[in-house]
Parts: sequence; C-alpha cells; structure tokens
Amino acid sequence: MNPQVPSPEAPDGGWGWMIALAAFLQTALVFGVIRSFGVFFVEFVVYFGEPSTAVSWISSVTVAVLMFNSPLASALGAQYGERPVGVVGGFLSGLGLFLASFATSLAQLYLFIGLLTGVGGALIFSPSLALVARYFKRRRALANALVFSGTGISALAFSPLFQFLVDSYGWRGALLIVSGLAFNLVVCGALLRPLPSAQKDASGAPRQERRGGRLASLFGLRLLGHRAFMIFCGSGVLITAGYFMPFIHLVPHARDTGFDEYQAAFLVSVVGVADIAGRIVAGWLADCGPLRLVHHLTLWTLLTGVILLMVPLGHDYTSMVALSIGYGFLASAIIPLKFSTLAEIVGPDQIMGAIGLIHLMESFGALAGPPLSGWIRDATGSYTASFQAAGSILIVGALVLAALPNYLPCLPAASLRKPEDCKEEPDPSEDGGLRTERSGAEA
Repeated sequence: MNPQVPSPEAPDGGWGWMIALAAFLQTALVFGVIRSFGVFFVEFVVYFGEPSTAVSWISSVTVAVLMFNSPLASALGAQYGERPVGVVGGFLSGLGLFLASFATSLAQLYLFIGLLTGVGGALIFSPSLALVARYFKRRRALANALVFSGTGISALAFSPLFQFLVDSYGWRGALLIVSGLAFNLVVCGALLRPLPSAQKDASGAPRQERRGGRLASLFGLRLLGHRAFMIFCGSGVLITAGYFMPFIHLVPHARDTGFDEYQAAFLVSVVGVADIAGRIVAGWLADCGPLRLVHHLTLWTLLTGVILLMVPLGHDYTSMVALSIGYGFLASAIIPLKFSTLAEIVGPDQIMGAIGLIHLMESFGALAGPPLSGWIRDATGSYTASFQAAGSILIVGALVLAALPNYLPCLPAASLRKPEDCKEEPDPSEDGGLRTERSGAEA
C-alpha cells in the first residue's frame, strides 16, 4: 500500500467556528426536538389510546435508527463529502416530521418520525461531529461543549413553544410547524466544509485506485479489533440506555405528580437552562483541569446517575425544579465529553468511522431505554421507578469506563494510531502497541 498523507493540522478556529455553529444548530433541531417530544407524548397517548410503552417507541425508534445508521452516514461522508450528505439528511429530517403530521396510527409515526427523521439525523450528525473533531484539537472539548449546548438552548425554547403550538393548532398543526423548523437543517448541511485532507495517496494515486481494504476503511471496521474502543462502546450502550429515559418521561412524570401542562413543560425549560451552563462549565474544566477527559466523563456520569436516584424526593414543585436543575447541569456534560474522549482514544483520522460504529452499538441501548422505562411505569403505575432504573444504568455505565487501559494513571489516553500507521495498515487483531498523545485537556 502506498504511504498516506497525514491529516492536516487542526486549525483550532477559522472556518471551524462556522462548522461548530452548523453543528450547534443541528443538535438543536435534531436532539432538541427529541428531548422536547414529551409534549407530543402526552397527546399521542390520549389521541391513539395506546399505553405508554407503545408511544415510547416513537422516540426510541428515532434515536435507535439515528445511531444504527451512523456507520452508513460515516461511510457516505467519507466517500462523497460531508456537505452533500448533511444536506440530504436535513431534507429527510424535515420530510419525516411533515409526513408525521398526517399520520393516522402509531405505526405511521414509527415510520415517518422513527425511520425518516432518524435516518436524516444520522446523515447530519456523524459528518458534522467528525468535522468538529478535525477542526479542533486543543479546544476540542470546549468546541464540543458549545456544539451540544444547542440541545439545551433548544429544549429551553421548544418545550413551552411546542405546548403552545399543540394548544393552538393541535398536535398535527404543531408537527407541521416543527417540520418547517427542521428543514433549516438543509442550510446547516451546506455550511459543512471539510479540511483539505488526504484525498490521494502520497504518490498521487486517486482514491478509486486504492481497492484493498476500502470497505473496512469506510466503515472503520479495523476499530472492532481494539479492546479500548470496544470497552468504551460497551459503556456507551449502557449510558445511552439510561440517558434518554428521563428526557422522554419528565413531562409525563410531572403530569402524573399533579402539575399542569405548562408547569410540566417548564421543567424541560429548566433542564435546558441548566444544560447550557453545565456544558460550558464541563468544557472549560475539561480543557483547563488536570484530569483526563475519560475521568471527567466518569465523574459527570456518576453524578447524573445519583441525581436520578433522588427523584423520589421530588414531592412538590420546588423540589422538582431543584432536581431538574441538578439533572440538566450534570447530564449536559455526558455527550460532549463522550465524543471528546472518543477522539482522544482513536484520533481525528479515524473519528468518522468511530462515530459510526459507536452509534451503531449505542442504538441498542437507545432502542431499549425508553420502552423499558414505559414498561416499568405501566407495571408500577408511577414513573419514579423508571427514573431510578435510569440512574442505576448510568452508574453501571460509568463504572465500566474504569476497565479502559491506563484508566487509573493521570496520563494521556491511549490512541489507536501508531507511528507506522502512516506507512501500512495496522493489524486489527493487535491490541497492544498503543502510543499516547496529548489530549485537548492537556495541550
């Protein structure tokens, strides 16, 4: 195999801030909508007369499809470029919500929101996150925190907005308006401009001439042979299963507790405000603090699990608001720290394939989490046990991270990349030979 040109140095700024802005808007219009979908959850239960478990599958299928198709999105982004893939993803996301406004059954909502919007989200999410990882190195944790703050800001606005739209136009009219918002993802996709990279081998041979291992390279299959990456994926499956359960059922839990629809929707806004603050604080601490990124991820995940175990203490509205603030602040750090840690483990050269694979594996956790929470609610008659289950799952996921190689020493995380990687393909069966690199927190 011909030697490859190494990836260009991350500029840590420049057009990277436009990439971060596009990714910020994408997370707002994809995950912000998903996190605020509890308003529609209540309407769907009443309109279709279905149990909570069945309605929970809408959001669950959406997130699972998004994650399950991430390897395909990563491969398409590597083959055709991040910009066209992002534009197509934005169109599919808007189209799914538009068609869902005409749905007459839950099965159609599974198809339109779960499948179309989920696939669109995958085509948007993986390429934009990969570009953020490539544009930033020293400021990577902060950039990811700013990107994912879009979820908190949108949740702050979307939950009361969606409730107002539902009250004014019904859930069908509300979904129609939300679909119009989602079509702005097309513009966000157009902002994705990749760095000049190793489009050719050092000898000048075009991509099409490099046949050997092309499929494995596109889908990042070599990563499946690396122990650290697989342990991180196992932790991610558990964290994802517990992470999405509270967001889907926060509003229904508040309604069951006796609060009206606007008080319940306000809790999501409270989570959003705390989310914004938490992401910025977590990103700043990760870039400036002495701990490695994986230690930050472990700590914030553990604390999130603990706050969810305290949900039974929320007997009145004041305590519910306090718990929502604590949960929003702590949970906000998990996703940006997860992707910053992933880039530290595999390196920016393999981040596209790594995002695809970890999302594929995490899709099983996302698929199981909300329905499990709904089943627990149907079995117990209360969402309290559902929140406690989510907290327990998050704590276990955080503890799994301790099995990563070199976890305990305060040293930079192990990377897949080896000095000889620029000359020949690494053996996927090898688990050793790891070298260390400076992380964004220590640069």
